[in-house]
This record gives sequence, C-alpha cells and structure tokens, in this order.
Amino acid sequence: MMEEMKMAKDKKLVESITSMDEDFAQWYTDVVKKAELCSYTSVKGCMAIKPAGYAIWENIQHELDRRFKETGVENVYMPMLIPESLLQKEKDHVEGFAPEVAWVTHGGLEELQERMCVRPTSETLFCDFYANDIHSYRDLPRVYNQWCSVMRWEKTTRPFLRSREFLWQEGHTAHATAEEAEARTIQMLNVYADFCEEVLAIPVVRGQKTDKEKFAGAEATYTIESLMHDGKALQSGTSHNFGDGFAKAYGVQFADKDNTLKYVHQTSWGMTTRMIGAIIMVHGDNSGLVLPPRIAPTQIMIIPIRQQQEGVLEKANEIKTTLAKAGLRVKLDDSEKSPGWKFSEQEMRGIPVRIELGPKDIEAGVAVIVRRDTREKITANIDELAEKVAEVLETEQHDMLERARTHRENHTYDAVTKEEFKQIADEKPGFIRAMWCGCQECEDAIKEDFGVTSRCIPFKQVKLSDTCVYCGKPATKMVYWGKAY
Repeated sequence: MMEEMKMAKDKKLVESITSMDEDFAQWYTDVVKKAELCSYTSVKGCMAIKPAGYAIWENIQHELDRRFKETGVENVYMPMLIPESLLQKEKDHVEGFAPEVAWVTHGGLEELQERMCVRPTSETLFCDFYANDIHSYRDLPRVYNQWCSVMRWEKTTRPFLRSREFLWQEGHTAHATAEEAEARTIQMLNVYADFCEEVLAIPVVRGQKTDKEKFAGAEATYTIESLMHDGKALQSGTSHNFGDGFAKAYGVQFADKDNTLKYVHQTSWGMTTRMIGAIIMVHGDNSGLVLPPRIAPTQIMIIPIRQQQEGVLEKANEIKTTLAKAGLRVKLDDSEKSPGWKFSEQEMRGIPVRIELGPKDIEAGVAVIVRRDTREKITANIDELAEKVAEVLETEQHDMLERARTHRENHTYDAVTKEEFKQIADEKPGFIRAMWCGCQECEDAIKEDFGVTSRCIPFKQVKLSDTCVYCGKPATKMVYWGKAY
C-alpha cells in the first residue's frame, strides 16, 4: 500500500504540467515554474532568473563569447543611462523606441536638469563613444560587444520571451567602408545561426527583414527565425547594418588614407535570454524541459536504485568521478527521495541522460543509460560507460536538431493565391511561404486580413509564382510569413 501511495506521489510531479496540446501557453508557464528556471518578482514585468535558468544563460554566454572572439570581437562596457539629448539625435531611432523607454528623473532628492533613460539598447552611447575615440583610418575597424541588461517598458510580458528587463549581448562595430560593414553584419548573423543549430539544436531561417520590420534607424536588418512547437515564429537573433546614418547624426568621422574626413559605417547585433524560451518551446514535451546536451548545465544525472544497499552509492560515486574526468557534466542524486520521484525530476529539468544503477546492475558490471528525448534505454558496461555516454549525448544532440527540422518542414506551407493564404493562416499553424511585390501596403493588408506578419525575406529564394500573393502585381521576393511571439 505504501509503495502504491509513493508511486502515485511520483506521478503527480509530472501530472502537474498542463498538456501542450491542451493549452500551450499554460504548458510553457508550468515548465518554466516546475523546472525552476525563473520566478515572478515584486518588480512588475521583471523576472528573477533562478540558478537552473541562469546556468543555461551562462552556457549560452560562454559559447557565443568564444565564437565572437574568434571573429575579432572585443568586450567593453558602457553606462546604463542615456541622456535624453543623446537619444534625440537620430530621429528614426528615438521614434522607434520612445514608447518603451523608462525615464530617470531624480538623482537622490534633486530633480535632474536633463532626464535620462535606462538603455533600451546602446547605439547612441556607442556612437557618442566612437565620436571621441575614432580619429583615423588606423583606428578602424572597431569591433566591440557588451554583455549587459536592457530595459523596455513592455505592456505584456512572458517569462524569458518578453520581460521589461532582459539580459543580452549587443555588438556595435565601426568600419571604414560600406562593404566591410555589410560583410560584418552578415558574418554575425551566420555566427548566431550556426550557434542555434550546432549548440541549441534549433534550425533557423536566415534572411532579411522587410523595411517595415527592420530596426529603427537601420539601412538593413538581417534575422534568424525559428519555429516553435505550437507553430509560432520566434525572432532569435538580429544583425543590423546602419550604413553611415548614425555616424552622420553623431559626427563619427575619421581621416582616411587620402587625408579627407569620412563618416564610419556601423553595425549592431544582439541575442537575448529569450533563447531560453526558444529552447523550451522547440524541444520541451509533456514531462517538462528537454535540453540539448551541448547547452545543458547538467548532462547526466546518476540515479542509484536501492541506494541503502551496501556498495551502491560507492559505485555510483565512482562512476560520477570517471564521467567528470572524461569532461562530462554529471551529478548524482543521492537524496532520500524514491527513484520514481528522481526520474520525474530529472525529466522535468530536461537533463539529457540519466544513468540507472542498482545492485543487480553492479553485479552484472552494467548500468542503464536512458535518453531524455526518446526515453530509449541502453545497457552499457560500467568499464566503457564514459565513451558510451559521450556517444549517446552526441546522437541525442544530432537527433534533436533533425527532429526540430522535420517539425519545421512539416509546418511550412506554400500559398500562391489569396484564398490559399487565408485558409493556411486560419487553419494551419506554422510558416507560410508566399511571393510579395515589395509594397508595404500589401504587407500591412496581409497583417490586417490574415493576422500574420512578414518574418523574413530568406537568403535562399524559391520562385513560387510570378505574382504577389495579395495584389497580383509582379512579385519581387519570396517571404516567410507567420504569427510570432
């Protein structure tokens, strides 16, 4: 009887997650809460990121930072406050951000002579800095990045996906020529795309934003778009080419080789903590989080069975030491909880692999490896466990990317006529590929009539027809459309 009660209690942990097919938004909130990634705070619209959530961000940070530095990026840090007069200098930019800005009006008891905003992004500060720091062509390129938080006063918020304060990195570069700036913009977009696919196991569509959707003040914005499990899109990283617009507004000039003064060409690019939301929504299931092995803070959880029996914990600790020496991120759950409870907890937290080890296994010289994504059980010799687990983790990483790619392909639809477009938008969640004439009127009308926005103009173009899906005029581009977070 006791055993049955225990099992019922174990099950309860997982049952407390709403099914994703029943209510995806609730499922997401449940996972965030139960996996202890973050919690709400007394600061409305801001989250407390807990150790399990922050450890994922640290891994993202570490891996991205390494990739940035390989391309010549250097890290700096700028102030978090921007004087109003500085913000005002680039008209499009300030208009783009004005509704979301938080203002500081007092320092102590004194009213400030000029109010300051908490940075929603730092282009203006970097421009101000570069105007004083760059003098000659010898000072170029400047390829700087900062890891920091920014604040945008969003009306509706969701953990990781949209919060008023969020963590990110923002790269800001200055170049002597337009060609060099464009090459850096594309290069950084590809760094993001490769990182998403290789590390987060999230396939992305690489492309350019339409003028309507581009960054306020940019010449061109490039984006990577990913598809979540519920068929909504998520902008996962952006890279902007500013041309010399910001340089002219802020007077960022340099003496070129021919001794004439020229304006620099600038870029900026960023990726944020919303990627944790993307990991949850691309890979998670009804038991909770599923973390790709390369980003998982703990890759392996060892769960001893009948741990009170002599020799079980000793062996489990021995295995833990061996796996850690092999460079794997491993923990041992030797708490008093029942094995069933431990399994549910490991699944909830998304740990990619668990190793089950009981007296019978030890006697036979084996351990059972269980994959989190497929729940496949693999029996391996204890002596060969390190290489076997490493192999399983690699396979799991690869399979998770392929599974997400298949899900995206199965939820990408082509529309040639207005009727087709409407039907897909109403009935089938996912990406819609359709031709577009390039006019904003049509883009606005598609949003108005069908409830979807342009996600990107992909670099890989496919000609689906000759005419715009909305107005029937000659088409210039194939566009990915969709509902987005």
